[in-house]
Amino acid sequence: MARRMVRWFGLAALLIGYPLLAHYTNESAHSGKLGAVVAIAPVLLIALVLAWRSARRFVLLAALALACVALWLGWSALERHFGLVYWLQNMALYVILFITFARTLIAGRQPLCTRLAEAMQTPLTPQYESYTRQVTLAWSLFFAAMALASTLLFFLAPLAVWSVFANFLTLPLVALMFIAEYGVRRYVLRGMQHMHILDAVRAYRNTPARPR
Repeated sequence: MARRMVRWFGLAALLIGYPLLAHYTNESAHSGKLGAVVAIAPVLLIALVLAWRSARRFVLLAALALACVALWLGWSALERHFGLVYWLQNMALYVILFITFARTLIAGRQPLCTRLAEAMQTPLTPQYESYTRQVTLAWSLFFAAMALASTLLFFLAPLAVWSVFANFLTLPLVALMFIAEYGVRRYVLRGMQHMHILDAVRAYRNTPARPR
């Protein structure tokens, strides 16, 4: 229990502390070194974890070491353009989420939201199945719109303005999307049992993958 609490407190501190620190580096005119460290740290950490867990651990760790050498050699440029690293991370997240949802809308595949609903409620009515396909499309468009907004703000607005959007508005907008979808679902699919997102995630994780 204590370990779980420590884990949750650590996660909360990360979700709050990192955006605040990142925004500070974007807003301050004298934070090149700190900005470069904060911007590149998550990338290196994720790369290290993936390399360590890979069957080709030593090859990937060696490649990561070479990448670190390249970063050291180009550190002055990174200090001047660390904001670009922030944007690339932000864009990568949106693009990955967009692909995750959009690729399941290809003919012959089951939409992601349909699978989530099916994991909780089997079988689905034709109306419910049609609705989940539309929700999958809505999430795809949402993440595409977030990527576009992030790009426009980064290149057309001051870095501090983009930083507010990326660090402080992303999670509220995602939460608002969840709330809006839940409200629409209760209105469109009246008289049906409606599960929350955590129930959907648990059910999806407990459902074995099926060939498409």
